[in-house]
Amino acid sequence: MTRLSVRFASAFALAALSLPVFQAAAQQDVPAAPAQEPSVSAPAPVAAPVFPKPDPANFTASTPTKGTIDAFLHASWGYDENRIWQVQAILKTPVEGISKIVVLVGDKSGKQKPMVAQFFSLPDGKHVFAGDDILPFGEKPYADARAEAQKRADGPYRGSALKDLEIVEFADFQCPHCKDAQANFDKLAVDFPKARIVFQLFPLTSIHPQAERAAAFGICVNKQGGSNAFFTFSAAVFDGQDGLVTADGATLTLNSAVTKAGLDPAKIAACAATPATIAAVKASVKLAQDLNINQTPTLVVNGRQFPANIPYDVIKQIILYQAKLDGVTE
Repeated sequence: MTRLSVRFASAFALAALSLPVFQAAAQQDVPAAPAQEPSVSAPAPVAAPVFPKPDPANFTASTPTKGTIDAFLHASWGYDENRIWQVQAILKTPVEGISKIVVLVGDKSGKQKPMVAQFFSLPDGKHVFAGDDILPFGEKPYADARAEAQKRADGPYRGSALKDLEIVEFADFQCPHCKDAQANFDKLAVDFPKARIVFQLFPLTSIHPQAERAAAFGICVNKQGGSNAFFTFSAAVFDGQDGLVTADGATLTLNSAVTKAGLDPAKIAACAATPATIAAVKASVKLAQDLNINQTPTLVVNGRQFPANIPYDVIKQIILYQAKLDGVTE
């Protein structure tokens, strides 16, 4: 099942609050939302837009403040030096504690037509509702997710044992887009040698019936052979991914990958069937769910989520920016 991992809802929604507008293939275990048809619009301007002066009458809600919203947008959008915005309204709604926020968004080059982003801040002050997504909000919107990942992301890793700059990949061995994304991770290991780059298992069992078993094998390979053995195993599994279509094919593919990792397939298979290993797979899935991740491959960089198979230069740009925000020397 594929979907637009970054899509428009209403005017901008999730795409406006996370990434530049492009398509990135992904797989998820919930039904895909229908794609919005492109609207007919006037030719894009050829210079940076001049936003109209905000009307004070449109600032009727006391929370959140404009400063908080600007800090949130800076954290979300600041990696793109070409993007500009203006908070146009912070409006009360009929529901106590929920405010409607309207932001005008454009780019300095004028290549994109200015748009309107509308979203709603929730009473907890830590989330906004945009389109059909609930997203982290605040001056440091990714801090809670960063702490949770640092505490619970326990998959095999490359690079540093420290977690100052933690890049977590949530992936499914049976997901073809995850296979395609592995090239990006090889590049990350070279470009960010001081980062901790974690492979976190997230089998989407509703669409990939062999993914949970493959994940269990992966956990046991890591347990018995360490991270180096795991990454040899994972590369072999992705290379033989077509064999995971059936149970018998999965057995052959997984055993072959275990052998390439220098381990005993019988011992790994026995380990994979134990309650402890099954519980470890479920704990990894639970972490993804608690972080509100429902598709693979997804990257979580110091708590910040985005698709793992977007263009590499964008991935690198976002990581560098997030590291700067967090005061990390990458």
